[in-house]
Amino acid sequence: MSMLAEVTVSRPLRELLAFARHVPVRVAASLIIICFFALAAVMPKVLQTHDPFAIDLRSSLQSPSIAHLLGTDQLGRDLYSRLLEGAGQSLAIGLGATALSMSIALILGVAAALSGGVFDSILSRIVDVLFAIPTLLLALVFVTVFGPSVLTEVIAVGIGTAPGYARMIRGQMLSIKGTGYVEAAKALGHPFPRIVWRHILPNAMNPLTAMTTIGVGQAIIWASALAFLGLGVAPPAPEWGALLNAGRNYVIYAWWLEIIPGLAVTAFALSVTIVGRHIQARLEGKS
Repeated sequence: MSMLAEVTVSRPLRELLAFARHVPVRVAASLIIICFFALAAVMPKVLQTHDPFAIDLRSSLQSPSIAHLLGTDQLGRDLYSRLLEGAGQSLAIGLGATALSMSIALILGVAAALSGGVFDSILSRIVDVLFAIPTLLLALVFVTVFGPSVLTEVIAVGIGTAPGYARMIRGQMLSIKGTGYVEAAKALGHPFPRIVWRHILPNAMNPLTAMTTIGVGQAIIWASALAFLGLGVAPPAPEWGALLNAGRNYVIYAWWLEIIPGLAVTAFALSVTIVGRHIQARLEGKS
């Protein structure tokens, strides 16, 4: 019985070790950072050391110490706890905006690539015009019109980043549409909807996996930029961009209020980019 248990336990462990040996150090470190912030987003109370909204004016603007790992803000609130509390909103905005932008891009990119002719030209010109407008400018216009909130940030960033993804999806679909196996399926008399569903879409989805992963980090950066400009989530919400906006007034006296939230945004965006590039390389290698 003990030998059987040892074999049962050791087999998954061996598989995990075998997988770990093929993962580069930078990817493993990035996964740890992503998992840490994901845990903070789902269960912030597990990692927090203080109430993120508790005001203690006697402890205002304290530098990082054992009592407050990342220091305190102007109202004496613990920055470490607020950073973890804000991870939920920041990640929700990043995931929501990426899902929205990918949905819009899929509809536009697939419709343009499969329709061809005049319809493709019209859609392509519209996407090109939107792509020529800076993402932040599109998002700024949307938030200015509809007002700052989590929902408007998600929609604004999603709409602003969709044109770039639509162009990539259209190009990917067109390249696969002209491959030999698609032409062979047409020659065999397969219906066009079946060709699209069985051959074109599955092969076009592989690059989207890495693109989506990278897009989450980019969406968080854009959302943080909006919040930094005062067009994000309203205080006292500790969304990462809002923390950056609040800390800029104290950057000379309390550098940690500006530097640490900026490092959090950079670390998460860089981590998902590294993981996305690794996924893309693995998928290209398999293909």
